[in-house]
Amino acid sequence: MSQAVSSRIAGFGHYVPFRRVENAVIEDRLGLEAGWIERRTGIRARHWAEDGELLTDIAAKAGQSAIDRASLQPADIALTLLATSTPDHLLPPSAPLLAHRLNLINSGAVDLAGACSGFLYALTLADGFVRTHKRPVLVIAANILSRRINPAERASAVLFADAAGAVVLVPSNDIGKGLLGMDLASDGSHYDLISIPAGGSKRPFSPHMAHDESLMTMHNGKEMFAQAVQMMTGCAERAMANAELYPADIDRFVPHQANTRIFDVVSEKLGIESCRTVRTITEYGNSSAATIPLSLSIANGDRPFISGEKLLLTAAGAGLTGGAVVWGV
Repeated sequence: MSQAVSSRIAGFGHYVPFRRVENAVIEDRLGLEAGWIERRTGIRARHWAEDGELLTDIAAKAGQSAIDRASLQPADIALTLLATSTPDHLLPPSAPLLAHRLNLINSGAVDLAGACSGFLYALTLADGFVRTHKRPVLVIAANILSRRINPAERASAVLFADAAGAVVLVPSNDIGKGLLGMDLASDGSHYDLISIPAGGSKRPFSPHMAHDESLMTMHNGKEMFAQAVQMMTGCAERAMANAELYPADIDRFVPHQANTRIFDVVSEKLGIESCRTVRTITEYGNSSAATIPLSLSIANGDRPFISGEKLLLTAAGAGLTGGAVVWGV
C-alpha cells in the first residue's frame, strides 16, 4: 500500500469545565496582593473541573467536537492518542475508555505521558500513522491539574488549569499540508524540576505517606523558566530549518501557554512579532499538554485558518521534554 503524501487537520475541538476560578480566590488564599498573579504569569482566570468530573469526561467532549467538525463518523477513526499527565487511573490507561465512550469501534487507543509537550509528540506520531495507513487519527490532549496542585505552593498553585483540546488528522495529497518540519528534544539532567514525588513504582502510595507527596511541586521556578525558553527556542529554530522556512514565513505562532513571559521571550528570540502569537493563557491558564490544541481550536474559531498558512507550535515541560512542529494548514 502506497503512503499518503501528507496529513491535514480536518477538525478542531476543545472543552473547558464550567467552573471559572479568578485570581482573587488564589491570591486571597496565598496572601498575595491583588494583581500579583497576572503581572507574573499573564493569567486572569482558569477553569477547574467540578467534583466527579473525570479526565475522560472532558477529553470526550473535545474529541467529539473535533470528529463532528471533521465530518467523520466514529467508525472512521483508526487510532486514538490521548496525551495526558492526569489519567483517570494509573492502570488501566484512559484512552481505551475514551474510545469506548466516543463509540470508536475500529480504533486502537493509547495514553502518552509527555507532560507539557505531549500533544506535539502525539501529533508527530499521528502524522506518521496517517501517511502510512491512510486512515484518520484522533489526537486529544487533556488534563485535570487542579487535583494535583499543592494549594500551599505558590509556584504551581497560580498556574495550572483543567482543559482538553483535540484534532482529527486525515490523509492528504497536498505536499504543502501537515507536518513540514519538526524537532523533538529531552534533557533528563533536569528531570526533577517539576514532579509528583509519590505514586510511581519508585515511591508507591502508602497509608503513612503525607498528602502533599502526591501533589505537584516545582523545585526551582527560575531554572524551569530558563530551561523552557532555551528548549522551546532551540526546537523551534531547528523545526523551521527542517521545513526550510524562516520566522517571516510563519503566519501564526502557537506556543505552549506556560507563562506569558516565557513565550514572549521565545517569540522575541525567534523574531516573531507578538501580533502573530496565539494567546489563550489569560482566560484559560496552563493546562499542560492541552494548551496547544485548545489554542488551535480557539484561534480557528476566532479567525479560521486558511489553506497555505504555516503554523509554528512549540512546548517544553517536566522531564524535561520539549519539541516544535511546523504545520501547514
